Amino acid sequence: MRAVIAKLQQALPHLLLIAAGGVTTLAFAPYTLWWLPLLSLALLVFLLQRAPTAKQAALRGFSFGLGWFGVGISWVHVSIDQFGGLPLAGSLGLMALLVSYLALFPALASWLSYKLQRPAFTPLLFAACWTVAEWLRSWLFTGFPWLSMGYSQTSSGLRDFAPLLGETGISFLLVFSAAALAQLFTPQRVLSRYSYAFIAGLLFMLSPQLVKFNGWHYSGQQLSVALVQGNIKQDLRWAPEQEWPTMLKYMDMTRPNFQADLIIWPEAAIPRLEPVAQDFLDNLNRAALYQNTAVISGILDYHSQTEQAWNNLIVLGKRYTDSTDGDYFYGHGNRYSKHHLLPIGEFVPLEGLLRKLAPIFDLPMSSFSRGSYVQPNLVANSYHLLPAICFEIAFPAQIAANMTDATQLLLTVSNDAWFGDSIGPHQHLQIAQMRALEFGRPLLRATNTGVTATVDASGNISAKAAQFTEAVLQDNIQLTQGQTPYARFGNWPLAVLCTVLLAGLWLKRYFSRS
Repeated sequence: MRAVIAKLQQALPHLLLIAAGGVTTLAFAPYTLWWLPLLSLALLVFLLQRAPTAKQAALRGFSFGLGWFGVGISWVHVSIDQFGGLPLAGSLGLMALLVSYLALFPALASWLSYKLQRPAFTPLLFAACWTVAEWLRSWLFTGFPWLSMGYSQTSSGLRDFAPLLGETGISFLLVFSAAALAQLFTPQRVLSRYSYAFIAGLLFMLSPQLVKFNGWHYSGQQLSVALVQGNIKQDLRWAPEQEWPTMLKYMDMTRPNFQADLIIWPEAAIPRLEPVAQDFLDNLNRAALYQNTAVISGILDYHSQTEQAWNNLIVLGKRYTDSTDGDYFYGHGNRYSKHHLLPIGEFVPLEGLLRKLAPIFDLPMSSFSRGSYVQPNLVANSYHLLPAICFEIAFPAQIAANMTDATQLLLTVSNDAWFGDSIGPHQHLQIAQMRALEFGRPLLRATNTGVTATVDASGNISAKAAQFTEAVLQDNIQLTQGQTPYARFGNWPLAVLCTVLLAGLWLKRYFSRS
């Protein structure tokens, strides 16, 4: 009996952390309980301080990650289960592998903070370790920065730090604040305990006052937009017999809205490959030109000679307001090719091996070439738009690299039909909102099944179309000028802070041993 009780006592911290990590999902869209990470991360820090070894600390961080990602990205299983062609056991096994991989990063942060632990510096140390681990997660194996803690603050809390420090900086401050809360329950000097808590409280009180330092202002110019949501079922999108009906649907939904300055169709809205869709594209190009507007649409391009394909955005109709000819012809330069491809969905690592294993590794349209990391902004009806296709909107460094003085709007298009009626599309929109906040530019988001929305430069949703409906979302967008501090400096100030802090603590530990 004693042995059973002892094992339960050993397992209890891990069970608590799995539950805490799972509950943290409620901090993100569509629930937005922004204060939850303060409690769940505080529990993690509290239990890390009581871990007997560095190995146990890593396991506790791993347990938190299992709950965090096991619940938070459960929407990924929808696409694997419905379109992967695997038995349930296989799809659950793949999800378990993905969740376990992602849980390694909070495990790394926990292990590192334990190895470098200095009780008086715990909040700063843990925030720095967490930031390093999350940075690693954002680029290793092409990166998967989904559910980064800063996104939980998109609608409240520390949101107004975004134009200054970005989502990464908000994550640092949030984790610091949670660790400061944990310090209140740790026996140590009173001054050390309460000073960190005071600083954390001050951060939340100061956040709303920071809008005056966001670096941008309204230009006084506005434009009208129409975002077309076709609501095409995923299993019909690439059916050959559905190509023409889909294209006609988008054209029919667009005609009554040609008065808008810009019309946006979603990712791969035109299901026919660009080289064989020329008649349709020429007609759309002329129609937009005659109506003094421009249409931006997703389409796939394919070169049979090289057997290369690209996931593209193209502009049809007017490039500039005084243009007398339609902008479009096959191969024109006013286009964008997706750079950050989605593993398995758009490229398959070790494809010679994996494509033979299961249908999920051989999905239609899963072998694309990458566009350049830096590409010119799209120009449509004299407006300059910085584009990102689907997953790319989760990478602020890519947005910053493509930001120019002329950029007026952020544009992201997607097809979230892969994920059904799950929390995934709502989290996707929340990520897009954060990009608008960080860079001080309004954002347009056009999707196949939703959530189609417009976001103002303050990160607030201006208008939104209902999911799983055929809809044309109309809105008037206020344009902005100026550059946010984050757009200018990126994550460099935070990177320097974390590097100096961790290097200093490591050197102190090293010399204290010698």
